[in-house]
Amino acid sequence: MISKPSRKLTIAAVLATFVGGLAGAPSASSAPPAQQAGAPDIIRYADTEEAVPNSYIVVLHPNTSPDATPVIADDITKRTNTKKSWVYASALQGFAVEATETQALEISRDTRVAYVAQDQIYTTQALTVQPSPPSWGLDRIDERSLPLDAKYHYPNNGSSVVAYVIDTGILLTHNEFGGRAFCGFDPWGMGCAPCNQGHGTHVAGTIGGATVGVAKGVRIISVRVFQCSGSTTSAIVIAGINYVAFAQSINPAQRSVANMSLGGGAFAPMDTAVTNAIAGNVHFSVAAGNSNADACLFSPARVPRATTVGSTRINDNRSAFSNYGACLDLFAPGELIYSAWYTANNAYATLSGTSMASPHAAGTAAMWRHKFPADNADQTATALAANATPGVVINPGPLSPNLLLFMGMIPV
Repeated sequence: MISKPSRKLTIAAVLATFVGGLAGAPSASSAPPAQQAGAPDIIRYADTEEAVPNSYIVVLHPNTSPDATPVIADDITKRTNTKKSWVYASALQGFAVEATETQALEISRDTRVAYVAQDQIYTTQALTVQPSPPSWGLDRIDERSLPLDAKYHYPNNGSSVVAYVIDTGILLTHNEFGGRAFCGFDPWGMGCAPCNQGHGTHVAGTIGGATVGVAKGVRIISVRVFQCSGSTTSAIVIAGINYVAFAQSINPAQRSVANMSLGGGAFAPMDTAVTNAIAGNVHFSVAAGNSNADACLFSPARVPRATTVGSTRINDNRSAFSNYGACLDLFAPGELIYSAWYTANNAYATLSGTSMASPHAAGTAAMWRHKFPADNADQTATALAANATPGVVINPGPLSPNLLLFMGMIPV
């Protein structure tokens, strides 16, 4: 196996704060702005196709205290006459800001700032929709080899575990969830409603639906980071991750998993946020991406401590769209997956993509954490990879681990 590279805060400080169009509040500091002597005039990720104009993520030095972060954000935005949109103090120490390039460069020279990155567009990782054929993914992950036996054997339902779905929102009332789905984070104040986006409902169904889900009793928390249009930015996604990290920090005994069936180009602030949330004991399953390319070129797919999941077809071939490479941890069923849909409480649909593969791993992680509550997030990730079925994925792609997700190793 080729592995990826080695893997009490106050509420005011740690909660990702959405400040919208409000100007920065006056800072407690009256000192003149600190400037880095001879600092390079560089904005990271400014030249990508996904760059968002006039929107930046300011990353403070990692030794910045969570209590100091909002104070520094207020001070910097006031001094530079810019508007902050988010303050991060759990998954990342920093803030998002609306600014011109000149203002962003000025911010980058502040000695309290590690670097400034241009905000990026992020997308979901699903492909096609097909009406209502039967699914096969559950059947595959409880068997070491083909053929399928038309049965899904599972050791527990993950009922002690919380699953965060960082996605488009969820139809919380869907019959599959039976009152186990709740809204946790929605910066648009819509109660995590999916609008006309079914992606999150489908993903949540695969993680924990009563009939189509892997872990059929898990508590599902929607972390809505996509607008009704289906678009989002890295600043909003990081705010969602920050919410997850904060929620875990105030209930550290809670066993939690998170799923990110989304992605964009390689982006260090995103990687840092996910890594820090994992360090806080939330296991993350992430989609490898649908570009038929090296997953190491994408975030959060390249995060070493996350479980990065590629997609397979019903015959164990790697899906033609699936990313590959050394940043993958394993593969899981991701093509023509049948799950819950957003149009009605009894609606279902079939989607394909690494978005559909990743929640199979998230559900398996939930069952593992239910059975082995002492295992932390990293130990859970190690268990998934160590117990995956070796050598059955056909054409896994250059440098990919030839491992297929298997949940049958979890004892009753």
